[in-house]
Amino acid sequence: MEKPPPPQTNDSKPLSLFQTFKSVLWALLGIQSKENLVRDFAHGKASHFIITGLLLVILFVLFLVLVVNIVLHFAV
Repeated sequence: MEKPPPPQTNDSKPLSLFQTFKSVLWALLGIQSKENLVRDFAHGKASHFIITGLLLVILFVLFLVLVVNIVLHFAV
């Protein structure tokens, strides 16, 4: 038996900053749910996701650089 489609809402409220951040984080980890994916495409703006994704990737790279520098400092 097929699952009924989720109820359609006419709520055209854009995603909050926290929802965008959470959605990008889960997408980067590869564990985003299909419901959130549908919500993101319906209510999110591509520019918000791109900017948030770039910021998270930059922060991740800076974190890795920091960890490597700390490890190299104590390895000597």
